[in-house]
Amino acid sequence: MGRCCLRCLSALLLPTPSLRTWHRMLGPEAVAPPKRPRSNLMPPPRIGTHNGTFHCDEALACVLLRLLPEYRDAEIVRTRDPEKLASCDIVVDVGGEYDPQRHRYDHHQRSFTETMSSLSPGKPWQTKLSSAGLIYLHFGHKLLAQLLGTSEEDSMVGTLYDKMYENFLEEVDAVDNGISQWEGEPRYALTTTLSARVARLNPTWNQPDQDTEAGFKRAMDLVKEEFLQRLDFYQHSWLPARALVEEALAQRFQVDPSGEIVELAKGGCPWKEHLYLLESGLSPPVVITFVIYTDQAGQWRVQCVPKEPHSFQSRLPLPEPWRGLRDEALDQVSGIPGCIFVHASGFIGGHHTREGALSMARATLAQRPHLPQTP
Repeated sequence: MGRCCLRCLSALLLPTPSLRTWHRMLGPEAVAPPKRPRSNLMPPPRIGTHNGTFHCDEALACVLLRLLPEYRDAEIVRTRDPEKLASCDIVVDVGGEYDPQRHRYDHHQRSFTETMSSLSPGKPWQTKLSSAGLIYLHFGHKLLAQLLGTSEEDSMVGTLYDKMYENFLEEVDAVDNGISQWEGEPRYALTTTLSARVARLNPTWNQPDQDTEAGFKRAMDLVKEEFLQRLDFYQHSWLPARALVEEALAQRFQVDPSGEIVELAKGGCPWKEHLYLLESGLSPPVVITFVIYTDQAGQWRVQCVPKEPHSFQSRLPLPEPWRGLRDEALDQVSGIPGCIFVHASGFIGGHHTREGALSMARATLAQRPHLPQTP
């Protein structure tokens, strides 16, 4: 038998090299043999939503779903074709039906009037839900538990679930459903909301290319970043601030005999909403009027508590003659040495020392009319 035939016979008798052997023989940069197709792999789930002009609510609904493990690799199918939508595992903001058993979450049909309050008894929000609110209602606890690295039973999940709806999702629901934030004519325009920024990612009317696919992907990236940033803030900044406010309220009579001045151990924390919530349970009952704390420069601030959480009116502003003054001019008018400033609206002032900030608050309390307090 010739030498060539012997080499061919030897090659036939040798075992086929393994993938690891191929790498040793051909080097790390060699192309690996093609993998055999895995017939047992399930196709990725499909999330259906409408095509054409997009809005914040369906972009956010798709993002919330994709943050869940079961939809992480989901394909987004943008269409109004009923046959294509019927093949989707879940459909949001299109299709004309709300059926959570079949994972259909539209809110445009005339019969739909659901709110967070109607679908989740005990919740106070009565804004009509959009597709984003529907997905959040049905999947929000599970989603937050995963993002926070805890269980759905953890009280933190319930607290942040409510906080995220009230301060993030409800706005999206209201804007998409055309619900005004106020009665009558607004004093100024709001044009930088999340919904407005998403809307501006659509092609303008006079652009030659009216394709919305690329813009919808950018919208999803935008709302995802905003959602995760807001959740991170509430978890790591807003929620820990509650303990500081609780401690400040517990020590209020040590700060001032009136009990109306509280001192925060650390300035810059988001205290207002915690104060409103905790204040109602104080015993003896008292309305907090001033909060004092240090700023980043180590100087002291005296801040008036607003009448309501989002109000620009104070329960008791600093005296009118002080407003807009600084330094020596403010010292002379107030009779308190070491003042730094008082804002023109009287909602906040500054002093170099703790005692000085307390004196500014106490002097304001002493000048008010003696009227009965109401929380």
